[in-house]
Amino acid sequence: MVRLMLIAAVLCLCAGVATAAAGLWSMARPPSAEPVQQVLRAVVPTQLAAAVMLGAGGVVALAAPPQAGLLALAVCVVGAVGTVAAGCYQSAKAVAVREGATTADAGCAGSCASCTLSCH
Repeated sequence: MVRLMLIAAVLCLCAGVATAAAGLWSMARPPSAEPVQQVLRAVVPTQLAAAVMLGAGGVVALAAPPQAGLLALAVCVVGAVGTVAAGCYQSAKAVAVREGATTADAGCAGSCASCTLSCH
């Protein structure tokens, strides 16, 4: 059981480092007008929060007794995945609303009398 906890803790710490690296890489890139890049950039804070959760879970799994470490590890992994999922959803929703408003305004260009679009 101790050997499995060691493996799980190291994997959790590695996942935390990879998540933090992906977040920092997205933050270092220049801002873009492309919607996918906007979502990736907006999700950086939740990625960094998930990296902290994964790191904390890995440390607790290393330091605590196996039963308590397993519980803490499970809670931290589920929390990290939920945090990133919620951040992705919120960021994608915000970008979609922004893109929808831009597309609707650009499609008619203010000339509603000659517009053939059914946006209004």
